[in-house]
Amino acid sequence: MENLIRKVLYTGVGIVAATTERLQMSIDELVEKGKISEEEGKKVVDDVVKHTSGTRKDLYEGRLRKMIDSALEKISIPQNDTFPKLEKRLKSLEVKVGLLAKEVEIQKARRKAEEQSKKEA
Repeated sequence: MENLIRKVLYTGVGIVAATTERLQMSIDELVEKGKISEEEGKKVVDDVVKHTSGTRKDLYEGRLRKMIDSALEKISIPQNDTFPKLEKRLKSLEVKVGLLAKEVEIQKARRKAEEQSKKEA
């Protein structure tokens, strides 16, 4: 699971890096041709990176969260909020098992006493 998460994150980082690199190359080409100034080129790259970084982060976090939730559902791993409920249920079951064990002992003792009284009679 951890490997999958790393791969998704690295893929996202790779996509962002590749896109930024392509944008930078295109801007450099425009600067070389004299169609825009170097300052304008830097501003365009900075604006695009700033504008898309927050959007991409939200997009990737949302996708990653959905993938993790889906994977956890498929392999039936309880979520954090489930553990206290499970602990409470386990304690309740332990108490019930303890009471049933006592009841079994009481029943055994009664049968034994009944058998003793039948033998004596």
